[in-house]
Amino acid sequence: MADITFYTNPMLRAQIVRWMLEEVGEPYDMVQLDYGASMKAPDYLAINPMGKVPAIVHAGKTVTEAAAICAYLADAFPTANLAPPPDRRADYYRWLFFAAGPVEAAVTNKALGFVMPEGRERMAGYGTFDQTMDALESAISGPAWICGDQFTAVDVYAGAQVDWGLAFGTMPSRPAFEAYAARLRGRPAYQRQKELDNALIAKMQEGSQ
Repeated sequence: MADITFYTNPMLRAQIVRWMLEEVGEPYDMVQLDYGASMKAPDYLAINPMGKVPAIVHAGKTVTEAAAICAYLADAFPTANLAPPPDRRADYYRWLFFAAGPVEAAVTNKALGFVMPEGRERMAGYGTFDQTMDALESAISGPAWICGDQFTAVDVYAGAQVDWGLAFGTMPSRPAFEAYAARLRGRPAYQRQKELDNALIAKMQEGSQ
C-alpha cells in the first residue's frame, strides 16, 4: 500500500492533483468517487467536509484544495525539485495564491455570466476579468516557467488553469498563454496524467451508455 491515497473523479480540478502526483513520481493509491453517493458519504465527508475532490491522505495527514495539495506535495517530496529554495519563493507564493484566488474567481464568475456592477470592482478582489488576465499573462510570459528556469508546483496549478481556459474558451487565446500551454503539454507527467484520466473518463462514459 502506498503512503499517498488520492481521492478523485477524473474531471476538472482533480486532474491538477493527478498531474502533480505524476510530477512527484511517488507511488499512490487511487480512490475514484462519483459526484453523487460516494462523494457525499460519511466516510468521505470525514476526509473533506465539502464533499468534493480532489483530496489526498499522506502518512495519516489529510490535505484538500488543489493548490494546497500541490504546495504540500512539493514540500513533502523535496527530491522532486518542485518548489524553489525558501529564499527564492516570492514569485512561487505570489502566483500560486493569485491563481487560486483572483484567477479562479474571475474565470468562474465570467463562465457563470456574472456581470460586475459598475464601480464595484474593488469589492470582488480581482478587479475585472481583463485585469486578472493581464496580470496572469505577466507571470507566464517568460521563456520558461513562472519561477524562471525551474518548473514548480505553481506551474502545475496555474498551468492547468491556462490549459483548461484555452481548451474550453474560458480564457482568451493570447500568444503568451498559447506558448506557455504548449510547453506544459510537452511534459511527460502532463501526458501521463491525460492518458490516465482520459482512460477513466472513457470507461465512465461506456458505463453510462
